[in-house]
Amino acid sequence: MKHPEMSALLLSGLLALGVAGCSVTREQSTVGQYVDDATVTARVKTKFAEDPTVSAMSIGVETLKGVVQLSGFAKSATEKDRAEALARQTPGAASVVNAIVVRP
Repeated sequence: MKHPEMSALLLSGLLALGVAGCSVTREQSTVGQYVDDATVTARVKTKFAEDPTVSAMSIGVETLKGVVQLSGFAKSATEKDRAEALARQTPGAASVVNAIVVRP
């Protein structure tokens, strides 16, 4: 190779991406569970982005073993309730914990 330092940099970047992109935490039993949880999170976030009532930028979504955790701030109880309803309707969501705070 003409640029060994570039090759090493590229390789280390790919390794870091691979580790960060598919890490399994202590609570997740397998890589498959991690992927399933990430899919549920993405589905919920997509529903939020498509819904005119819910601010996708103000509400955080995390999933662990199928349990969807909602956090952040809503402008009204209606927005908070709608976010929870959308999360509950999402395939793969076993349950939803709604920790959203209403802050007008």
